[in-house]
Amino acid sequence: MPLPNLATSKREARLWFPRTSRDNFTLLKHRIMESITIRDFQPSDYEGLSELWRLTNLGNPARGDNLEINQQSIDLGGKLLVAVNSDGMVIDTSRMTFDGRRIHLHHFGVHPNYQRQGMGKRLTRESLRFVKAKGYQVKLEVHRNNIPAINLYKQFGFQYLDDYNVYIIRDLNSVSI
Repeated sequence: MPLPNLATSKREARLWFPRTSRDNFTLLKHRIMESITIRDFQPSDYEGLSELWRLTNLGNPARGDNLEINQQSIDLGGKLLVAVNSDGMVIDTSRMTFDGRRIHLHHFGVHPNYQRQGMGKRLTRESLRFVKAKGYQVKLEVHRNNIPAINLYKQFGFQYLDDYNVYIIRDLNSVSI
């Protein structure tokens, strides 16, 4: 049998070049990625969003992450992106808040079942499109032990601010003035 040319049928080409399990995995991964939609947050996403944040340790009641705060952040010029699979399950989030001077990227998380499949890169690209359209600097905080996230952010040009530490007061009732 001669080697197939461009006009050869797909069936005949498969006889010459059978798919490997790696090819099948790549094809499956591509189909999964195509079935995922990145879009703006909707209030109906809140339950799934909260579950993802709980699962990825991005949110808890002490942080004050509720539906009203999310909406207020959006109303003040921020954006909250969610990625949903074909079943409508929230699998990624990227929350960007705007303080009038720069955009803060936070609550960036990928469901554990979807990690290391390129979703972080897709969501980072979409987040940075918003940032570029706003025309402001972007800043983020990431846990020092989250090496995969740090490497992802470095790929997109984020640089470590080695002369800063971050401090917070969560419970204002504990403040003595």
